Amino acid sequence: MRKLLSLLFVLISSAVISQNKITISGKILEKGTENPLESATVYFSKVSDSTVIDYTISSINGDFNLEILKPKQAVELKISYAGFKEYKQLFSELNESKNLGAIYLEENIAALNEVVVKGEAPPIRIKTDTLEFNASSFKVAPDANVEKLLKQLPGVEIDEEGTITVNGKEVNNILVNGKPFFGKDGKIATQNLPSNIIDKVQVTDTKTKKEELTGKTASSDEKTINLTIQEDKNKGLFGKVNLGYGTDERYESSLLLNYFKGARKVSVLASSNNINSTGFSMDEIFDNMGGGRNRSIWISDNGMFSVNGMRFGSNQGITQSNMVGVNYADEWFNEKVDPNFNYYFSNAETKNNNRTERINLLNNGNTLTKSNSNSLNTVNGHNLGLELEIKIDSTTTLFVSPNFQTSHAKNTYSSYRTTEDETNTLLNENIADEYTVSDNTTFKNNLYLVKKLKRKGRSIAASFDFSHQKATDDATIYNKTTFYQSGSTDDERNQLIADENKTNTYEVELEYNEPITDSLSISISSAFAVDKNDINKNTFDFDGTSQEYNLFNDQLSSVINSEKQVVSPRAGIELNKKNFRGSLSMGPNITHYYNRSFYMANETELRNNYILPYFRTNFRYKINKSKSIYFNGTYRVNLPSADQLLPFENLSNPLNTIIGNPDLKPNENYSMYFNFNNFDFATRSGMFMWAGGDYNKYQVVSSTTYDNDFKAITTFQNIDEAYSGYLGISFSKQYKKEKRTLRYRLSISSDYNFNKGLTNAVLYESRGLNLRPRASLNWSIEDLITISPSYTYTNTKTTYKNYVVDEAKNFRHNANLEITSYWPKNLVLGSDFSYNYNSNIADGFQKDFYLWNLSLGYNFYNDKFLAKVKVYDVLNQNISTTRTISPTAITDEQNTVLQQYFMFSLTYKLSKFGGKEKKSRRFWH
Repeated sequence: MRKLLSLLFVLISSAVISQNKITISGKILEKGTENPLESATVYFSKVSDSTVIDYTISSINGDFNLEILKPKQAVELKISYAGFKEYKQLFSELNESKNLGAIYLEENIAALNEVVVKGEAPPIRIKTDTLEFNASSFKVAPDANVEKLLKQLPGVEIDEEGTITVNGKEVNNILVNGKPFFGKDGKIATQNLPSNIIDKVQVTDTKTKKEELTGKTASSDEKTINLTIQEDKNKGLFGKVNLGYGTDERYESSLLLNYFKGARKVSVLASSNNINSTGFSMDEIFDNMGGGRNRSIWISDNGMFSVNGMRFGSNQGITQSNMVGVNYADEWFNEKVDPNFNYYFSNAETKNNNRTERINLLNNGNTLTKSNSNSLNTVNGHNLGLELEIKIDSTTTLFVSPNFQTSHAKNTYSSYRTTEDETNTLLNENIADEYTVSDNTTFKNNLYLVKKLKRKGRSIAASFDFSHQKATDDATIYNKTTFYQSGSTDDERNQLIADENKTNTYEVELEYNEPITDSLSISISSAFAVDKNDINKNTFDFDGTSQEYNLFNDQLSSVINSEKQVVSPRAGIELNKKNFRGSLSMGPNITHYYNRSFYMANETELRNNYILPYFRTNFRYKINKSKSIYFNGTYRVNLPSADQLLPFENLSNPLNTIIGNPDLKPNENYSMYFNFNNFDFATRSGMFMWAGGDYNKYQVVSSTTYDNDFKAITTFQNIDEAYSGYLGISFSKQYKKEKRTLRYRLSISSDYNFNKGLTNAVLYESRGLNLRPRASLNWSIEDLITISPSYTYTNTKTTYKNYVVDEAKNFRHNANLEITSYWPKNLVLGSDFSYNYNSNIADGFQKDFYLWNLSLGYNFYNDKFLAKVKVYDVLNQNISTTRTISPTAITDEQNTVLQQYFMFSLTYKLSKFGGKEKKSRRFWH
């Protein structure tokens, strides 16, 4: 019912809007020759404040057709084309559709003589597949960062989680001068680069490196933003330094320095804090403090965060982290070589106390497992990466991207766990103390060579991918398990476990692309890949006589070797029309799969040969300027893992013995995704619908049986089917009058999953449904105040078949209110308030809590310094409790979180450029 009401609201709104629209059309020609001008930018703006109303471009015949809302005030039509004078036409009233006929543009002699007046650049320009915004045409505060500039661009939105969309399409790649800036997610760039150095903001379809170098169209439906730096600002030094100290010895510090000189860019990052932050967000209101709006880089309040795929801390607790990073980008040998170099050093220490209660769902009576644990984890990591694009000649490019990562970690862990039945009778008890030293090393490299041949679109490409990973764990453990019901012997272990896991992968591929017509092309390719994995586990018992771990335990030691060799011929076709693009690729994976185990002096070998089909397709249809449809679908076959196949007893867990099943079949997976996007630039409203899902045949699942002590024996089986799906719809709208802006977004999403498994030799079924309606509002008066309330309701229901329980339910409320005030001058006040409620969490766990963060900042010394007083968790209520409902268990969990602290911080902004500041700017807002 809620979905129908949401859809009805959207349809009624669309109908009302369409009745107030008019269409302006015409034909753009070159004066004198009367040649049509293709891709001229055509846009309407308000005379009062130059706000862009809507825009389009001319067709190959010079025709344009622009649909806009009936303006209530005077507007101006403007047409711009490179090398020609701008055309302007004033309309004091415009109440009906008009055909303006032929419009002649006059050649700009000044432009031909390279006398360019930058202030005359149009705010928006469309170049083939690139949407380009002129940054100087959009008004932002003098000290604003790039994120604030993006928020002013028509069609660009940034939501509460920091996700950027352009005309409804998500941005997943941000570049600076065409190169990554500390990773492709770009959040470091958008939050820290000053907006006044940006010349152009260019939006294109996101391409893989292969698509980029071969000239293929993008297969994804996501967008890339490229920020170009102004010429007179492309030489200089700028950055930020932040220091803060507070109660409970909480502290933060971060540094970002950037040096530009032409194509050369050197950036340095550094941070140190103990407030669960990477130290790079440098939010103008809360710096690195998390828990409210500052969510775009760190992931959660409980300690897990990442930058460019590098994770810091664990997934719970309080983390003290340190990091240093360097990024270098340049152009060498007359722009023939483009290097991009990154290095990071990271150090993190995470402490956590965990309390968990898990209801284990069974067909003959549930059990309850309670546990308490303490952990301390420290890790040091190095990450060295290089991207090198070498233009060998005008038609040949070599791309090389080696990466080296290494980490050294130490983990101390202790826990106490009990399991009891429904009558509170104790079944087993476990005590564990562990100390683990881990070393991980990864080296990988990708080489990609492309040769473009004489005919446009014809190319040949070769690639070689290599990866080597080695992980070693040396764990000293004391583990005692007591069994109370079956009479089984108690299990006590005092051991040293030495694990080594090595993985090597190699893949070589050749591909040929041939255009059939200007819009149709085919490709053929063949790849050969090898994937080798070796796992060695050696366990030594403690010798009380020698006081050393030197007694080899063959029952808990094993060797597993696995190797896949795959030949993958492929044939593909691609169609690229003005309003339609699509591709199809298919072929077999001819696979030899070898697995070996050596356990208790017994060797087991499994050899299998498969011919597995592969299919992938995607298409995008552009209905008109605002509406589009995107679809992708994949069929693939996945092989069971070695430990699922090899039939030896894995006794490493005293409460769960695992045995493989050599008769498992491969899993067939069907996957699809679809979306419909409708962003109406004229009304600043958008609707986005999405749906997708997976269907699995012969899915591999666990088959577990329990004895009277709740000790398990697990093997693996294929089930006939399992599937999952998701769908959603969102609607957004913006109203703007002078300096006041109101935006709202309504959405509802849901997902469904159907799973099967085996417990005590009985087949169970679970059906899970999640429903999430959400509403958010943003009201602002420019440079004065912003108020952003939001609310999310999450309802979870899972039904079961062949369990003692028939269903499990839970719902959550999450309400937020973010307020930012810039009045009076030089003062910045921020308030983030949230309320969270978890309905069915177990007794003994707190169901709800409030989190309120406050910040008061003062700018001084020409805005170069910013002093702040911040309070985290004003009400001192922050907690971390979660309920997770799965097909086999209902789990309630509580972890350590940051508690209330006060902090004073000081930020210094450095900005020194070689060029002169502009004396005036034209503003479009």
